[in-house]
Amino acid sequence: MFSKILIANRGEIACRVIKTAQRMGIKTVAVYSDADRDALHVEMADEAVHIGAAPAAESYLQIDKIIAACKQTGAEAVHPGYGFLSEREAFAKALKENGIVFIGPNPGAIAAMGDKIESKKAAAAAKVSTVPGYLGVIETPEHAVTIADEIGYPVMIKASAGGGGKGMRIAHSAGEVAESFARSKSEAASSFGDDRVFVEKFIVDPRHIEIQVLGDKHGNVIYLGERECSIQRRNQKVLEEAPSPLLDEATRRKMGEQAVALAKAVNYDSAGTVEFVAGQDKSFYFLEMNTRLQVEHPVTEMITGIDLVEQMIRVAFGEKLAIGQSDVKLNGWAVESRVYAEDPTRNFLPSTGRLVTYRPPSEGPDGDATVRNDTGVFEGGEISIYYDPMIAKLVTHAPTREAAIKAQARALDAFAIDGIRHNIPFVAAVMQHPRWISGNISTGFIAEEFPEGFSLPQPEGEVALRMAAIAIACDHRLNARKRHVSAQMEGWRKVEFERTRIVSLGGERFEGEVTEQGGAVTIAFAGRELTVMSDWRPGEPVWRGTLDGVAIAAQVRSILNGVALGHAGAYANAHVYTPREAELAALMPEKVAADTGKVLLCPMPGLVKALLVTVGQEVKAGEALAMVEAMKMENVLRAEKDVTIAKILAKEGDSLAVDAVIMEFA
Repeated sequence: MFSKILIANRGEIACRVIKTAQRMGIKTVAVYSDADRDALHVEMADEAVHIGAAPAAESYLQIDKIIAACKQTGAEAVHPGYGFLSEREAFAKALKENGIVFIGPNPGAIAAMGDKIESKKAAAAAKVSTVPGYLGVIETPEHAVTIADEIGYPVMIKASAGGGGKGMRIAHSAGEVAESFARSKSEAASSFGDDRVFVEKFIVDPRHIEIQVLGDKHGNVIYLGERECSIQRRNQKVLEEAPSPLLDEATRRKMGEQAVALAKAVNYDSAGTVEFVAGQDKSFYFLEMNTRLQVEHPVTEMITGIDLVEQMIRVAFGEKLAIGQSDVKLNGWAVESRVYAEDPTRNFLPSTGRLVTYRPPSEGPDGDATVRNDTGVFEGGEISIYYDPMIAKLVTHAPTREAAIKAQARALDAFAIDGIRHNIPFVAAVMQHPRWISGNISTGFIAEEFPEGFSLPQPEGEVALRMAAIAIACDHRLNARKRHVSAQMEGWRKVEFERTRIVSLGGERFEGEVTEQGGAVTIAFAGRELTVMSDWRPGEPVWRGTLDGVAIAAQVRSILNGVALGHAGAYANAHVYTPREAELAALMPEKVAADTGKVLLCPMPGLVKALLVTVGQEVKAGEALAMVEAMKMENVLRAEKDVTIAKILAKEGDSLAVDAVIMEFA
């Protein structure tokens, strides 16, 4: 076995590979850019080598620097993770030429499958079902429009060398094709150094289902079941699960056998993923093959018990697969939430900054479920503008889908992040969504269920009652703490706090009577009594405890006269008053938000890529005003109504903070 390997990546996937290597007794080498000097993967590895400036093009995409780091440290092999150089044929070849093993497929397989145009041709030759489309390279917007007109709308414009949702656009008309073509080419060039794009038919109401394959260098290939990855935004996966609630055993076998046939056709010899677009009728079509480890691989590991990173390392070393197809058993259900540094209330725009608080839920058993958190960050670390906005991958595994979803919801409630915007409120809300729970999903789920964008759900019913009880319990604990503050003036009698508490929560009013006995707090609401137990202490960002014996968690942040709470996908400020305080609070005027209708604000920290208007120009609603780039994504900012440009306060190339004013309107 290898004695030392280098991980040519960063973030959570670098940390993930290091964990398996350590368990196998293999020493590890990390590489890092200027932005990642203090990163977690650098700390975890046995050695670390600096390879350049923060932009990936000057560090993680530099093949020569990776090879030099291998020679400097004596690393015998390289694991590329995902993204960056993981699907570059030139990288695998360069390593081989320098006597270094690539922990991934052979260069020929990468060439055949890594290019989406060529992979579709290979799939068709292997008799794999494929989506109608144009498989040649498209040079101009006009050519793209002509092809789209022939195929029929809607169409998908995709980067040939793409991945991770970059360089992908859906177009419903000729006008959208022309604009999407330009954006896809630009994103593809900046993300992959390859601006080729192609066009294919977009299947309406589709599901995204993928098959995990695993091959060795002795001609053996097996499949490890499927993953459902249909919950996406901007073609970027947000939630994944394994297995899929759509498939039956017969369809699973058909998809698996086609995936294996395709892998064998190109002599595939590592872990890889064959992606399919599936109809609700269980029809399926080849989409692409990713010749690397997938981001969402943990859900497959949880239901099969197979460590895919370990298998990749063993295969690269030349070992035969120790498992055959008949050995693969699917056990239970796994659900994964990708925790991103992005603001779901601002159309999922990226958010950067320092992680003032980072407290993930505990890994390990949770009743009949198991919690796993793959991450590459730490409290006090910084989310950079240069890389993908992923913070962590939170995975739960349980005997059934329902149990896995409930465990995921509990884990999200116990996941505390402050300092940046993040998408935990969104994925927590999805866990409570009836359509998600039913399994009747598609890649259009987010657009269809949140057509006006996402706003923080307000608590209702049982959830609201639980949150009111938690708010009263927190207030009671704070009052108990105040009784022990030193140097208080002595009175002629002991201070007794009001037992009645009134909670203003999300527009509702809850009145509860508090009693305490033996460490338990009983709160009597009208027609309902709840017993609350918790060891929560003021200042802790997560409240954990039981309500009538049922374990729950909630996000807790102190605010004036109460706490801000997040629980079961609902978020609200809970103001806790005595009866007299409630009377006075009702007389206080509400603060009115400032009018921002006459300015264009930068919706996230990013780089001004283009200013598309001039001072004095009249702009119609929907027209583009500016383009801001953040975390490798180009975001076009459009006018919400008809306006005239009065002032432009930013210039192209500026790095702006969130809510910085880009321009003013007359």
